[in-house]
Amino acid sequence: MSSFKEIKPIEITENPFKLIGNDWMLVTAEHEGKCNMMTASWGGVGIMWNKPVAFTFIRPQRYTFGMLENEDMFSLCFLPESYRSALKLCGTKSGRDIDKVSETKLTVEHTDGVPYFAESKLVLVCKKLYGQFLSEDNLTEKSLKSNYNAEGSDWHKMYINEIVKVLVKE
Repeated sequence: MSSFKEIKPIEITENPFKLIGNDWMLVTAEHEGKCNMMTASWGGVGIMWNKPVAFTFIRPQRYTFGMLENEDMFSLCFLPESYRSALKLCGTKSGRDIDKVSETKLTVEHTDGVPYFAESKLVLVCKKLYGQFLSEDNLTEKSLKSNYNAEGSDWHKMYINEIVKVLVKE
């Protein structure tokens, strides 16, 4: 393992609003030996069922969605600002069309069989606990529907994930 140390979720000092909303994260999964990642700026962290959790939201059209559906574990990787171009590529290109790991030149490492990137400053190793599609029927603020296409075929699936390990760059 690169120069990381493990900490408890409560010891994370960085602002999650900045990390997720401004810095972005890579949702990173591996299925049948292929690693893929996608950039996400929707999500959150908190406590659910007396566990530290991360909330992720993935559209079913995303290549990473299929990987998450087929695996119980994945990671959320937060990279330094110097990797903004890699984050942009992972948010605009599909792993169906290109090998994002090769294109970004990020270094895949594993902890407990879960992929993450050596270049990360923070890694949340997650275990899926719950998943459910968002729907127009459950919106209490109807103006939010503008985030979705007219056919409504691109509603995100929300996952609630236990944070089972936190790695920070030493």
